[in-house]
Amino acid sequence: MFMIQRIGHRGAAGYITENTIPSFEKALEMNVNAIELDVHICASGELVVFHDFTLDRLTNGTGEISKLTLQELKALQINNQYQIPTLEEVLQLIDKRCWVNIELKGRNTASSVLPLVEKYINKFNWTLEYFLISSFQREELETLRKLDSFIPMAVLTQASLEQAIEWATELQAKAIHPHFSLLTFENCLLAQEKGFQINTWTVNESATISHLKHYPINGIISDFPDLL
Repeated sequence: MFMIQRIGHRGAAGYITENTIPSFEKALEMNVNAIELDVHICASGELVVFHDFTLDRLTNGTGEISKLTLQELKALQINNQYQIPTLEEVLQLIDKRCWVNIELKGRNTASSVLPLVEKYINKFNWTLEYFLISSFQREELETLRKLDSFIPMAVLTQASLEQAIEWATELQAKAIHPHFSLLTFENCLLAQEKGFQINTWTVNESATISHLKHYPINGIISDFPDLL
């Protein structure tokens, strides 16, 4: 078996509503190696931690998250009990207790995430090793790489591990993040031979976790990080 890192998906989303401060606290209590989260830019310019492009599924609001200001978003409730956090609030909570996988979800998030990463490195003594920036969106990853030659990046894919390797090669990424259904021992080995780490998502079944632990991968992203 390989030494595989335990990555909490949107915190500990199997236990407490995803991408909320209590969910991230729960993941930290479970001693995760990393926390995965999603970011959008709201209308007033702040980076907020939320998965969907619209508010309808999880909150008592409606419409696109990017169209509301932070003040308006903070007035809403997630599942009638939680607030939408900012990325800065989450980083303050984590406080270097684990590394952070920030998924660029909304448009133009790359150019806003980078200054915040730099702030935490320069002001709070974080290092680049605490950050991994991922996305399905090639445009966001390209923007990030043009702005910074060194920031660790990961290419997300639900369709093709081979395409993810191609993108990762072109973008000088650190890792690829494929859906677990795409993995074989052979293609994982190929990615590793090309120098890419593999963190797979979202794995919630004990039997699948046990199976994947025999593959040459680096991390498993799960809603139930204690199962890892």
